[in-house]
Amino acid sequence: MKFVDHLDEAAKKNNSLLCVGLDVDLNKLPADLIKSEDPFFLFNKNIIDATRDLVCAYKPNSAFYEMYGLPGISSLMRTIDYIHEQGLPVILDAKRGDVGHSSAAYAKAAFQAFKSDAVTVNPYMGYDSVQPFIEYREKGVFILCLTSNAGFRDFQKSGSGEPLYKSVARHVKEWDHFGNCGLVVGATKPEELKEIREIAGDMPLLIPGVGAQDGDLAAAVKYGINKQGLRAVINSSRSILYAADPRIEAKKLRDEINQWR
Repeated sequence: MKFVDHLDEAAKKNNSLLCVGLDVDLNKLPADLIKSEDPFFLFNKNIIDATRDLVCAYKPNSAFYEMYGLPGISSLMRTIDYIHEQGLPVILDAKRGDVGHSSAAYAKAAFQAFKSDAVTVNPYMGYDSVQPFIEYREKGVFILCLTSNAGFRDFQKSGSGEPLYKSVARHVKEWDHFGNCGLVVGATKPEELKEIREIAGDMPLLIPGVGAQDGDLAAAVKYGINKQGLRAVINSSRSILYAADPRIEAKKLRDEINQWR
């Protein structure tokens, strides 16, 4: 099954555009889990068990696992396998992008070793750095377009004439030969999100920045969805993971998103 079809299927089944980001912070884990053999996986399993009927996808950020070496990577792989057992797609947030042969290796790692359904990619080095990911036609490739961090203005809104983020959106639209490309657009940029959706057509948009970053949820949904009310992947991480009751928080956000669809 192609990634976009899997994503649409999950969104319809769970009536949800919510994606939970699994960015695990060891310092915030319960003491009883820290003493266990695999605290990261057990924490993620608890989150997944509490929210699997409320989401359209999960998004583990590879950096939070890689920094612990082999044990962290093992936890990440176990987490991805467990998400697949629930029938849900996994977006590996790795922000890869390098010269062609290096990107080919990164793509193989993301899609064959880690078995993710989609991956985030940095387009700064141009098409040959993105192409190896796109060649995995059944997989999704979310390309950074307009991010939610404070430093986005340094490059993404600059350019002679058209700003860089619009150029990225137009290029990715041209690169989407197999219907497996998407864009990453922060919820903190609602007007730009509207412009990007108009350029992107039906491509899925991964939208971080709600929750802890105080992005405009209503605008993110209104401008992020396509004409069918789908293909906006609204990500929230910390505000759900470390809530007193992650299920209550996830359901609250899922339902709030649906109010604006």
